[in-house]
Amino acid sequence: MSISIALPKGRLAEESLDLFVSRGICSRDVIDFNSRKLIFTTVDRSIRFLLIRNMDIPSYVENGAADFGVIGKDILEELNPNLFEMMDLGFGHCRLSVAGIKDSNIGYHHNMKVATKYPSITKSFFMKKGFEVETIKLYGSIEIAPIVGLSDFIVDLVSTGETIKKNGMIELETIMQSTARLVANRYTIRTKHSVIKPFLSKLGI
Repeated sequence: MSISIALPKGRLAEESLDLFVSRGICSRDVIDFNSRKLIFTTVDRSIRFLLIRNMDIPSYVENGAADFGVIGKDILEELNPNLFEMMDLGFGHCRLSVAGIKDSNIGYHHNMKVATKYPSITKSFFMKKGFEVETIKLYGSIEIAPIVGLSDFIVDLVSTGETIKKNGMIELETIMQSTARLVANRYTIRTKHSVIKPFLSKLGI
């Protein structure tokens, strides 16, 4: 019996692999990030890695297609999936922030439009401040939205802040800090205990 781990494509997958290698869980060559393949298996077939779009990982783990997943805390807060959050992995540091056009006099107001891929977090954040907002769901080039009049503000992940600055915007408030988390399927924890115990032990869980 093997275990499957869903990893988000990109930097988090590479940092996850670095962690697993450092803990003796697998070898570095198990995943070829230059390949178009999406499924990789260790030589002894004890672990299978799935490379998946980050927003889809909770669905794979919650429905049992993967036993574990690596996902940002921001996505866990947004989707609120029925999963066990096992540990903070200590990498993937970023923050979810409200940003607006630099030197703009626009303040918060009712029915303002906010472009984001985090509508639940965004509505909750502004509701606590007493504002009802309309969210416009976008997945890329979100900094353009206020510039072309699509939205008043954006709520997005920020790492260095350079992209926001280069597009004439500034961070106004930080909603939350986010790091990568290891999550698990609730059924797996009970039914595959003997198989997953060595994996969790090497991670210090």
